[in-house]
Amino acid sequence: MDLKRINDHVSVSGQIMPEDVATLKSLGFTAIVNNRPDGESPDQPASEEIEAAAKAEGLAYYAIPLGRDGVSPELVAKTKAALEGSAGPVFCFCRSGTRSTTLWALSQSGQMEASDIIAQAAEAGYDMSHLAGILSRS
Repeated sequence: MDLKRINDHVSVSGQIMPEDVATLKSLGFTAIVNNRPDGESPDQPASEEIEAAAKAEGLAYYAIPLGRDGVSPELVAKTKAALEGSAGPVFCFCRSGTRSTTLWALSQSGQMEASDIIAQAAEAGYDMSHLAGILSRS
Protein backbone atom coordinates (compact mmCIF):
# COMPACT_ATOMS: atom_id res chain seq x y z
CA MET A 1 0.00 0.00 0.00
CA ASP A 2 1.56 3.26 -1.15
CA LEU A 3 -0.18 5.75 1.14
CA LYS A 4 0.01 9.40 0.06
CA ARG A 5 -1.09 12.13 2.44
CA ILE A 6 -3.06 14.98 0.85
CA ASN A 7 -3.55 16.80 4.17
CA ASP A 8 -4.30 16.02 7.82
CA HIS A 9 -7.78 14.78 6.91
CA VAL A 10 -7.32 12.87 3.63
CA SER A 11 -4.86 10.31 2.30
CA VAL A 12 -5.04 8.28 -0.90
CA SER A 13 -3.50 5.22 -2.48
CA GLY A 14 -3.97 2.66 -5.17
CA GLN A 15 -5.93 -0.55 -4.69
CA ILE A 16 -5.94 -2.04 -1.21
CA MET A 17 -6.73 -5.54 -0.05
CA PRO A 18 -9.07 -6.51 2.80
CA GLU A 19 -6.05 -7.39 4.97
CA ASP A 20 -4.83 -3.77 4.66
CA VAL A 21 -7.82 -2.45 6.57
CA ALA A 22 -6.41 -3.32 10.00
CA THR A 23 -3.27 -1.34 9.14
CA LEU A 24 -5.38 1.64 8.09
CA LYS A 25 -7.20 1.51 11.43
CA SER A 26 -3.87 1.35 13.28
CA LEU A 27 -2.77 4.47 11.38
CA GLY A 28 -5.78 6.35 12.77
CA PHE A 29 -8.15 6.36 9.82
CA THR A 30 -11.83 6.38 10.69
CA ALA A 31 -13.30 5.95 7.20
CA ILE A 32 -12.48 4.34 3.87
CA VAL A 33 -13.74 5.66 0.52
CA ASN A 34 -13.57 3.23 -2.40
CA ASN A 35 -13.47 5.12 -5.70
CA ARG A 36 -12.81 2.06 -7.84
CA PRO A 37 -15.62 0.25 -9.64
CA ASP A 38 -15.74 -3.51 -9.14
CA GLY A 39 -14.34 -5.64 -11.94
CA GLU A 40 -11.71 -3.30 -13.37
CA SER A 41 -9.05 -5.99 -13.03
CA PRO A 42 -9.15 -9.68 -12.18
CA ASP A 43 -6.86 -9.34 -9.14
CA GLN A 44 -9.03 -6.68 -7.52
CA PRO A 45 -11.09 -7.65 -4.46
CA ALA A 46 -14.81 -6.89 -4.56
CA SER A 47 -15.99 -3.75 -2.80
CA GLU A 48 -18.08 -5.87 -0.44
CA GLU A 49 -14.93 -7.69 0.78
CA ILE A 50 -13.24 -4.42 1.75
CA GLU A 51 -16.48 -3.12 3.23
CA ALA A 52 -16.77 -6.22 5.44
CA ALA A 53 -13.17 -5.77 6.62
CA ALA A 54 -13.82 -2.06 7.33
CA LYS A 55 -16.94 -2.80 9.33
CA ALA A 56 -15.13 -5.53 11.28
CA GLU A 57 -12.54 -2.90 12.27
CA GLY A 58 -15.21 -0.32 13.15
CA LEU A 59 -14.44 1.95 10.20
CA ALA A 60 -17.00 3.79 8.11
CA TYR A 61 -17.04 2.66 4.47
CA TYR A 62 -18.22 4.54 1.40
CA ALA A 63 -18.42 3.11 -2.12
CA ILE A 64 -18.20 6.05 -4.53
CA PRO A 65 -16.95 4.40 -7.73
CA LEU A 66 -15.62 6.67 -10.48
CA GLY A 67 -15.75 4.66 -13.70
CA ARG A 68 -16.04 5.15 -17.42
CA ASP A 69 -18.97 7.55 -17.08
CA GLY A 70 -16.59 10.06 -15.52
CA VAL A 71 -17.04 12.61 -12.79
CA SER A 72 -20.57 13.73 -11.99
CA PRO A 73 -21.95 16.28 -9.53
CA GLU A 74 -23.42 13.34 -7.58
CA LEU A 75 -19.98 11.72 -7.11
CA VAL A 76 -18.51 15.02 -5.95
CA ALA A 77 -21.41 15.57 -3.52
CA LYS A 78 -21.08 12.03 -2.12
CA THR A 79 -17.34 12.57 -1.65
CA LYS A 80 -17.90 15.87 0.11
CA ALA A 81 -20.50 14.27 2.41
CA ALA A 82 -18.19 11.35 3.24
CA LEU A 83 -15.30 13.67 4.06
CA GLU A 84 -17.41 16.08 6.10
CA GLY A 85 -19.22 13.26 7.90
CA SER A 86 -16.03 11.59 9.02
CA ALA A 87 -15.06 11.62 12.68
CA GLY A 88 -11.37 11.63 11.75
CA PRO A 89 -8.89 11.01 8.93
CA VAL A 90 -10.26 9.49 5.73
CA PHE A 91 -8.48 7.05 3.45
CA CYS A 92 -9.54 7.02 -0.22
CA PHE A 93 -8.41 4.56 -2.88
CA CYS A 94 -8.81 3.65 -6.54
CA ARG A 95 -6.36 1.99 -8.97
CA SER A 96 -3.61 4.59 -8.56
CA GLY A 97 -5.01 7.29 -6.28
CA THR A 98 -5.66 9.74 -9.12
CA ARG A 99 -9.45 9.36 -9.21
CA SER A 100 -9.58 9.64 -5.43
CA THR A 101 -7.48 12.82 -5.55
CA THR A 102 -9.65 14.23 -8.34
CA LEU A 103 -12.86 13.70 -6.36
CA TRP A 104 -11.24 15.14 -3.24
CA ALA A 105 -10.09 18.21 -5.21
CA LEU A 106 -13.50 18.81 -6.74
CA SER A 107 -15.23 18.32 -3.38
CA GLN A 108 -13.06 21.09 -1.91
CA SER A 109 -13.94 23.61 -4.62
CA GLY A 110 -15.47 26.68 -3.01
CA GLN A 111 -14.06 25.71 0.40
CA MET A 112 -10.38 26.13 -0.41
CA GLU A 113 -8.48 28.27 -2.87
CA ALA A 114 -7.81 26.47 -6.15
CA SER A 115 -4.08 27.04 -5.73
CA ASP A 116 -4.14 25.39 -2.28
CA ILE A 117 -6.06 22.37 -3.60
CA ILE A 118 -3.61 21.96 -6.47
CA ALA A 119 -0.61 22.41 -4.15
CA GLN A 120 -1.82 19.83 -1.63
CA ALA A 121 -2.46 17.32 -4.41
CA ALA A 122 0.97 18.03 -5.89
CA GLU A 123 2.66 17.46 -2.52
CA ALA A 124 1.13 13.97 -2.58
CA GLY A 125 2.35 13.43 -6.15
CA TYR A 126 -0.84 14.14 -8.09
CA ASP A 127 -1.08 16.84 -10.75
CA MET A 128 -4.51 18.48 -10.53
CA SER A 129 -3.50 21.64 -12.42
CA HIS A 130 -5.89 20.69 -15.24
CA LEU A 131 -8.75 21.39 -12.79
CA ALA A 132 -7.63 24.97 -12.06
CA GLY A 133 -10.41 26.55 -14.11
CA ILE A 134 -13.13 24.45 -12.55
CA LEU A 135 -11.77 24.88 -9.02
CA SER A 136 -11.57 28.66 -9.46
CA ARG A 137 -15.20 29.02 -10.56
CA SER A 138 -16.75 27.95 -7.29
